[in-house]
Amino acid sequence: MSDRVFDVQAVRQRFSSLQSGFVFLDAPGGTQVPDEVGNAIARALREASGNLGAPYATSRAVGAILTKAKEDAGTLLGCSPDEIVFGANMTSLNFDLTRSAGRDFAPGDEILVTRLDHDGGVAPWVELAEDRGLTVQFVEARDDLTVDTDDLERKLGERTRVVAFAWASNATGSLADAERICRLARSAGAVSWIDAVHCAAHESIDVRTLDCDVLLCSPYKFCGPHLGIAYIRRELAETWRPYKARPSASSPIGRRFETGTHPYELLAGFSATVEYLDSIGGMQAIRSYERSLGERFLANLPESIELYGPRTMDGRVPTFLFNVEGVGAGEAARRLGERGLGVWSAGNWYCVGLAELLPEESLRVGFIHYNTPEEVDRLVAELDRLFRTTPVAARA
Repeated sequence: MSDRVFDVQAVRQRFSSLQSGFVFLDAPGGTQVPDEVGNAIARALREASGNLGAPYATSRAVGAILTKAKEDAGTLLGCSPDEIVFGANMTSLNFDLTRSAGRDFAPGDEILVTRLDHDGGVAPWVELAEDRGLTVQFVEARDDLTVDTDDLERKLGERTRVVAFAWASNATGSLADAERICRLARSAGAVSWIDAVHCAAHESIDVRTLDCDVLLCSPYKFCGPHLGIAYIRRELAETWRPYKARPSASSPIGRRFETGTHPYELLAGFSATVEYLDSIGGMQAIRSYERSLGERFLANLPESIELYGPRTMDGRVPTFLFNVEGVGAGEAARRLGERGLGVWSAGNWYCVGLAELLPEESLRVGFIHYNTPEEVDRLVAELDRLFRTTPVAARA
């Protein structure tokens, strides 16, 4: 499909949830799921409910599901299947992995995070710092709400152990210069630790090209089930001692950091998600189409909209944070919902370090590959309508 026009209507036919006419513009909070993914999950529950190690068919079935899911995740991220770790979700997995990574950190060691980061990528380090006497420093944001990489370079020091950052902000949609940040971390002898949860829905990922040490993502942002996925560079993983039950498998290397029984049905759903994405052209086709939606939105924004973050599609994914002049964000979200458009309002959007640079409350929309140009136009028209139909005296 990548060499022809992206057929969004054919894509939408694969989602029962998109047939009601409601406009889902809330992809940053979680995407809709194609029927084939749900079917794969249900089939695994019907036909492969068991666990590894037993001498019969259902055990072999879940083993095959796990093997395929590892292979699919390795292909998705550009690494060996052995370097993949599965967990309940990104945040839980991140808490687990930071504990293993930090076993040999010493009081006074430093962790760098950025103001654009989701707290799922910050709180694990804050808590570890509290336990171990470490220091967590924020890398500042530029005026356009992008990561100030020069500030990061200034703050790197001999005690920096980890540089953790969100590749794409779940609030503003802005992209960090991941390759440069990873280079800076490596030159300082620090580990690069990427939260790619929001990025993975919109951009291709190759951890070898990035030359990163750790990267996490979650399929619920790209039309799959709730699941945490991590890549850990093999050479680094071999130096960590995991927290886990002692009899459980520790080979190959990624298995060291997986605790408890896998959610095999969700792993089956993840593999079905990868197959679905491949069938519609893969990330190359998806990225091109989504950028066209973002460009359409930015080109037609009414003057009444105050946008926070980059004002072009350069350096961003199609996630937008804004307010309607004179209309409270909560009220705007409620009224848009009544008109059949799913838009969220919130305060810090879990970007705690960014809160002081944002208004008290804002609106967020995020386009994904199943959204249409007509839905973008409808949103723009409804935003303009919100402004025009709100009496001056009632505007916030």
